[in-house]
Amino acid sequence: MRASDADRDRVVTTLRRHVGDGRLTLDEFSDRAASVYRARTLGEVEELLRDLPTLDPPASRTMSLRRGPMLIWLVLAALLGAALLAASGAAVMTQMMAGTC
Repeated sequence: MRASDADRDRVVTTLRRHVGDGRLTLDEFSDRAASVYRARTLGEVEELLRDLPTLDPPASRTMSLRRGPMLIWLVLAALLGAALLAASGAAVMTQMMAGTC
């Protein structure tokens, strides 16, 4: 099966992560990346990763998992702020209606 540009980009990204982890030198990365872009089939592209371990999901995926609790806290803070504003506004309105303002 023919390799797509997305397939090639995925493999080069994976190779880049292996450089960051110290499994490949910059020269090895450069040679493999050039081979990825010359490759025509998925088999040729995947062959360039065959001697490397499978990596965990990218960090961006891990970061998105951390956003859930942060979003919950932001919503709770906004609701609390709105409740405090409503309560203080109600107190001011009560004072104005009683003529004490």
